[in-house]
Amino acid sequence: MRSDPATSAVPLRGLGGPLRSSEPVRAAPAPSAAALLLEEAADLLVVHLDFRAALRTCERAWQGLAEEPAGACLEVKCSLCVVGIQALAEMDRWQEVLSWVLRCYQVPEKLPPKVLELCVLLYSKMREPGAVLDTVSAWLQDADNQGLPEYRALAELHLQRVLLPLGCLSEAEELVAGSAVFSEKQRLDALQAISTARQEQKHGQSGSEETQKLNQEGFSSHRFLSLLTLLRQLWDSAVRHFFSLPFRKSLLAALLLCLLVVRFDPASPASLPFIYKLAQIFHRIRKAVASPLRRPPVHD
Repeated sequence: MRSDPATSAVPLRGLGGPLRSSEPVRAAPAPSAAALLLEEAADLLVVHLDFRAALRTCERAWQGLAEEPAGACLEVKCSLCVVGIQALAEMDRWQEVLSWVLRCYQVPEKLPPKVLELCVLLYSKMREPGAVLDTVSAWLQDADNQGLPEYRALAELHLQRVLLPLGCLSEAEELVAGSAVFSEKQRLDALQAISTARQEQKHGQSGSEETQKLNQEGFSSHRFLSLLTLLRQLWDSAVRHFFSLPFRKSLLAALLLCLLVVRFDPASPASLPFIYKLAQIFHRIRKAVASPLRRPPVHD
């Protein structure tokens, strides 16, 4: 079989450059068991949509990585975390993501930037940014992480998605002022956003105080009107049965009602109808006392 001249003229290249006839062909290193499990977990997640099995496969791979050198499979570890985060989110177990990731990496400072970014985005989307506040703060304060190229992006993400929504404005100012990764324009934009958030926070507090005050006044007014309604009912009942009582008892009842009304609030406009009715009753009592008593006829 004849070879193509164009092909034969090109030297064979391996991992280390052009191969010479005296050099043996070096085969590519076999993938580790953790890498194979990573492929299996990704297949279960994307193709079969078996999220529970994908998570179990990631955990099996993590157990295998414990026996390998610490820096040998950094990319595999990070990819396993990404697949595990996605599996937990698909099963609506997003609350477990941060604890699961920290169980893999032990301390927040050792989290890969990509994994930390996914955690911030997930908890921010689910409106629980406070769950990652301490974790991201510890990561940003670590001296080794401050030299990473992803540090500025994570600092901006922490500012926009965690600190400002939580109202941690002092922490936000410290982050912007104490970090050298921000340019002058980025620093000014961040400080402007913090100032705007502080103004909104003040307006929100004043509005909530006014709402609370109005609610308290409305509750007091409701109780006051309920008490007035009860007093009116008692008054009408007393008036209906007033003349069926003996004279002395009627007078005593009228005096008690008078004391009740006057002690309640004689200057209140709502008390005027009661005082007017009471005056009418006293007028009737006075006319009854001043008129001569009618005696029943005596029959012989």
